[in-house]
Amino acid sequence: MLHSRCAALALGLLALGLSSISVHAAAPTLETVKARGAVRCGVSTGFPGFSLPDSQGIYRGLDVDVCRAVAAATLGDAGKVQYVPLTAVQRFTALQSGEVDVLARNATWTYTRTAQLGLTFVGVNYYDGTGFMVAKSSPVTQARDLSGATICVQAGTDTLLGVQDYFSRNSLKFSLVTFENVDTMKAAFVGGRCDAITSDSTQLIGIRSSLPTTTEYRLLPEIVTKEPLSPAVRGGDDQWANIVRWSFYAMVNAEELGLTAENVKAQAVASSDPNVQRLVGKTGDLGKMLGLEPAWALNVVAQVGNYGESFKRNLEPLGVERGLNRLWRDGGLMFAPPLR
Repeated sequence: MLHSRCAALALGLLALGLSSISVHAAAPTLETVKARGAVRCGVSTGFPGFSLPDSQGIYRGLDVDVCRAVAAATLGDAGKVQYVPLTAVQRFTALQSGEVDVLARNATWTYTRTAQLGLTFVGVNYYDGTGFMVAKSSPVTQARDLSGATICVQAGTDTLLGVQDYFSRNSLKFSLVTFENVDTMKAAFVGGRCDAITSDSTQLIGIRSSLPTTTEYRLLPEIVTKEPLSPAVRGGDDQWANIVRWSFYAMVNAEELGLTAENVKAQAVASSDPNVQRLVGKTGDLGKMLGLEPAWALNVVAQVGNYGESFKRNLEPLGVERGLNRLWRDGGLMFAPPLR
């Protein structure tokens, strides 16, 4: 009798356009991705180390690897990604409108973006902070020396508010010149229109690496804000948010377990570690919980690598140190909930 009542309640809720705990509907975004045969991923218009096409037009970077991980988890092929370059001004509208399925574009996870924009930030894939870069010949040696300076900044970024907060609390005056495009901002700075340029410190390193005379510019020592960078999805689709979240967390957990792109398939057979066995889909039925195949996380690690491999491949060549982005056990902040 109880079973009949539960079934009747479920049917009634469905008739009202609702769902009960025992009624599982396929997530709309996952359905769309499978029907399309590709994950549509919003990325930067050009950010060395995070998202930038190489000489063959192949996108590479830490954010790009998140996109690839989601494709590997959902479609079994990390190459099935359609990259959509977006400016800082365009990015959130493109996600809200459904132009992209996931935004992996060095976006800072903030209260306002979560509460007002209807977005779900899934997990920090890089801990960064706002810095400043000046010409090597500049007399400026620290951020406080920028009082009265003209500073180049990209429009539509959280950097604007962070810099304003820093100068306000230190009673310093300054002038901002905003640019929608990074290349335009970079050209203005090199051309002497601004005394300094500000952005996430890693982006400043990337900008400097793209200049013809990299040794002519230097970063100031201060980091004046905290910028937890996170991929984001539209709110309201919990299953898709969990898929993107755990695709990234699979990379972090894999590094902690010593699983790499090279050894994960062998370890799937040889390891008796229950944590490894759950990650590779041998036990636990974790894939089924998200509507994915049992080998979803194995595919992520085998095709994209663990977080440390992604960092080494994309950021170490730029001279970026692991720092706060070391694993928690190594003194960093990078931490993923356990796969169990």
